[in-house]
Amino acid sequence: MLVSLTSLALLLQVAGPSAPATPAQALTVRVGDRVRTVSTVRHPEGGIAVRADALAEALGGQVVSQRASARYRFEVGTTGLDLEAGSTLAIVAGDTLPLTGRVYRLGTALYVPLTLAVDVLPRIGAGVMFDADKGELRRFAAVVAARARTEPAPARATPTRQQPPASTAASTAASTAGSAPAPNAPPSPRVTTTSPGGGARQHVVVVDAGHGGPDNGMSGPIGAPRKIYEKNITLAVSKQLAKALEQRNVKVVMTRTTDTLISLGDRGRIANQAKGDVFASIHVNAANPRWKNPGGARGYETYFLAEAKTEDERRVAAMENESIRFETTADASRDDPLGFIIRDMAQNEHLRESGRLAQLVQGGLKAVHPGVNRGVKQAGFVVLVTAFMPAVLVEIGFGSNPNDSAYMTSPEKQAEMAASLADAIVRYLAEYERKVSTP
Repeated sequence: MLVSLTSLALLLQVAGPSAPATPAQALTVRVGDRVRTVSTVRHPEGGIAVRADALAEALGGQVVSQRASARYRFEVGTTGLDLEAGSTLAIVAGDTLPLTGRVYRLGTALYVPLTLAVDVLPRIGAGVMFDADKGELRRFAAVVAARARTEPAPARATPTRQQPPASTAASTAASTAGSAPAPNAPPSPRVTTTSPGGGARQHVVVVDAGHGGPDNGMSGPIGAPRKIYEKNITLAVSKQLAKALEQRNVKVVMTRTTDTLISLGDRGRIANQAKGDVFASIHVNAANPRWKNPGGARGYETYFLAEAKTEDERRVAAMENESIRFETTADASRDDPLGFIIRDMAQNEHLRESGRLAQLVQGGLKAVHPGVNRGVKQAGFVVLVTAFMPAVLVEIGFGSNPNDSAYMTSPEKQAEMAASLADAIVRYLAEYERKVSTP
């Protein structure tokens, strides 16, 4: 059984002090296609520590020491942390962050608590995320819409792709989103923030039901006489999600509320025009027919926008981006290769937030979904490129698998999934509000 690094750190913290430089479980660090292993040791005061220069180098950064001083600067990209040997604090852009143990030196080497890697770096905008299930620390290529493009062009009006106004879509979602929760169910969490003018402001979440109209999406299960279609499942779950969010005091805008085709580019523009705080796109996965047992593949995974790093991530992105072939008008922005867009965009204020949102969504599904937890992943989905806000694409199961298909088509289970997704989104919004409101 694999014990996660964070769990091991807590166990060692309870166990108490041990000799420094005693080996502990290694940390896997992924930067693009490059994977490195960084050794960890037991912290002399309990918990786990990692050598600072080895961690920084694995992330593509560096540690700079101030001559004749116990002070150091840990740098990853444009983000820097000021550290001092003997201190339990890190300073980032003038903010003081507590560490779980002191920074210490052993000979000429500087060691830091492991939580600096798995907790602090992901929270400060260093483009780093920790996947606790895989015990992997990842640094991403920067992906963003340039600030000059944050005011999107209005969506094109075409006879085949008419979209109701945001308020209409939200109200339609509320009226058609399924049954109310059981009377004895615990109260749902709610989130309300304060606007700059001092009044209460509802958060806006844009819910995107994948595919639609002539684009059925995937169909399955493999070998079954009766087929299900992705477009129907995504719409049903999205309506349930809309209702669950509204019950939590969140305003909802849906990109579609009927069986119609909305272009991938227009979905993002709808979200931008609604000034959404979060964009969540719901999809159903399908197995690669070249897999050894495609019908047996099942589970759920959550994506956020970054350049795909594995063959399977590229496969899923290509499958969901295939909707473009059903669109009847050209979009000039599509003519540029997606990889160029991703590499060319310099600074994304939403990338880190999307990664955190994806973690919470994946964790929420883990509590209710009977399938395999396939983790948080990254890929270049067109629908996410055009949404200038924290955005995730959720593959809620494999329609090619009979068990996942039965789960996803059950109205009761659809409501269960929707509630877990809504709770995860509300938790993210509350976390973000606390972060930006802290002086």
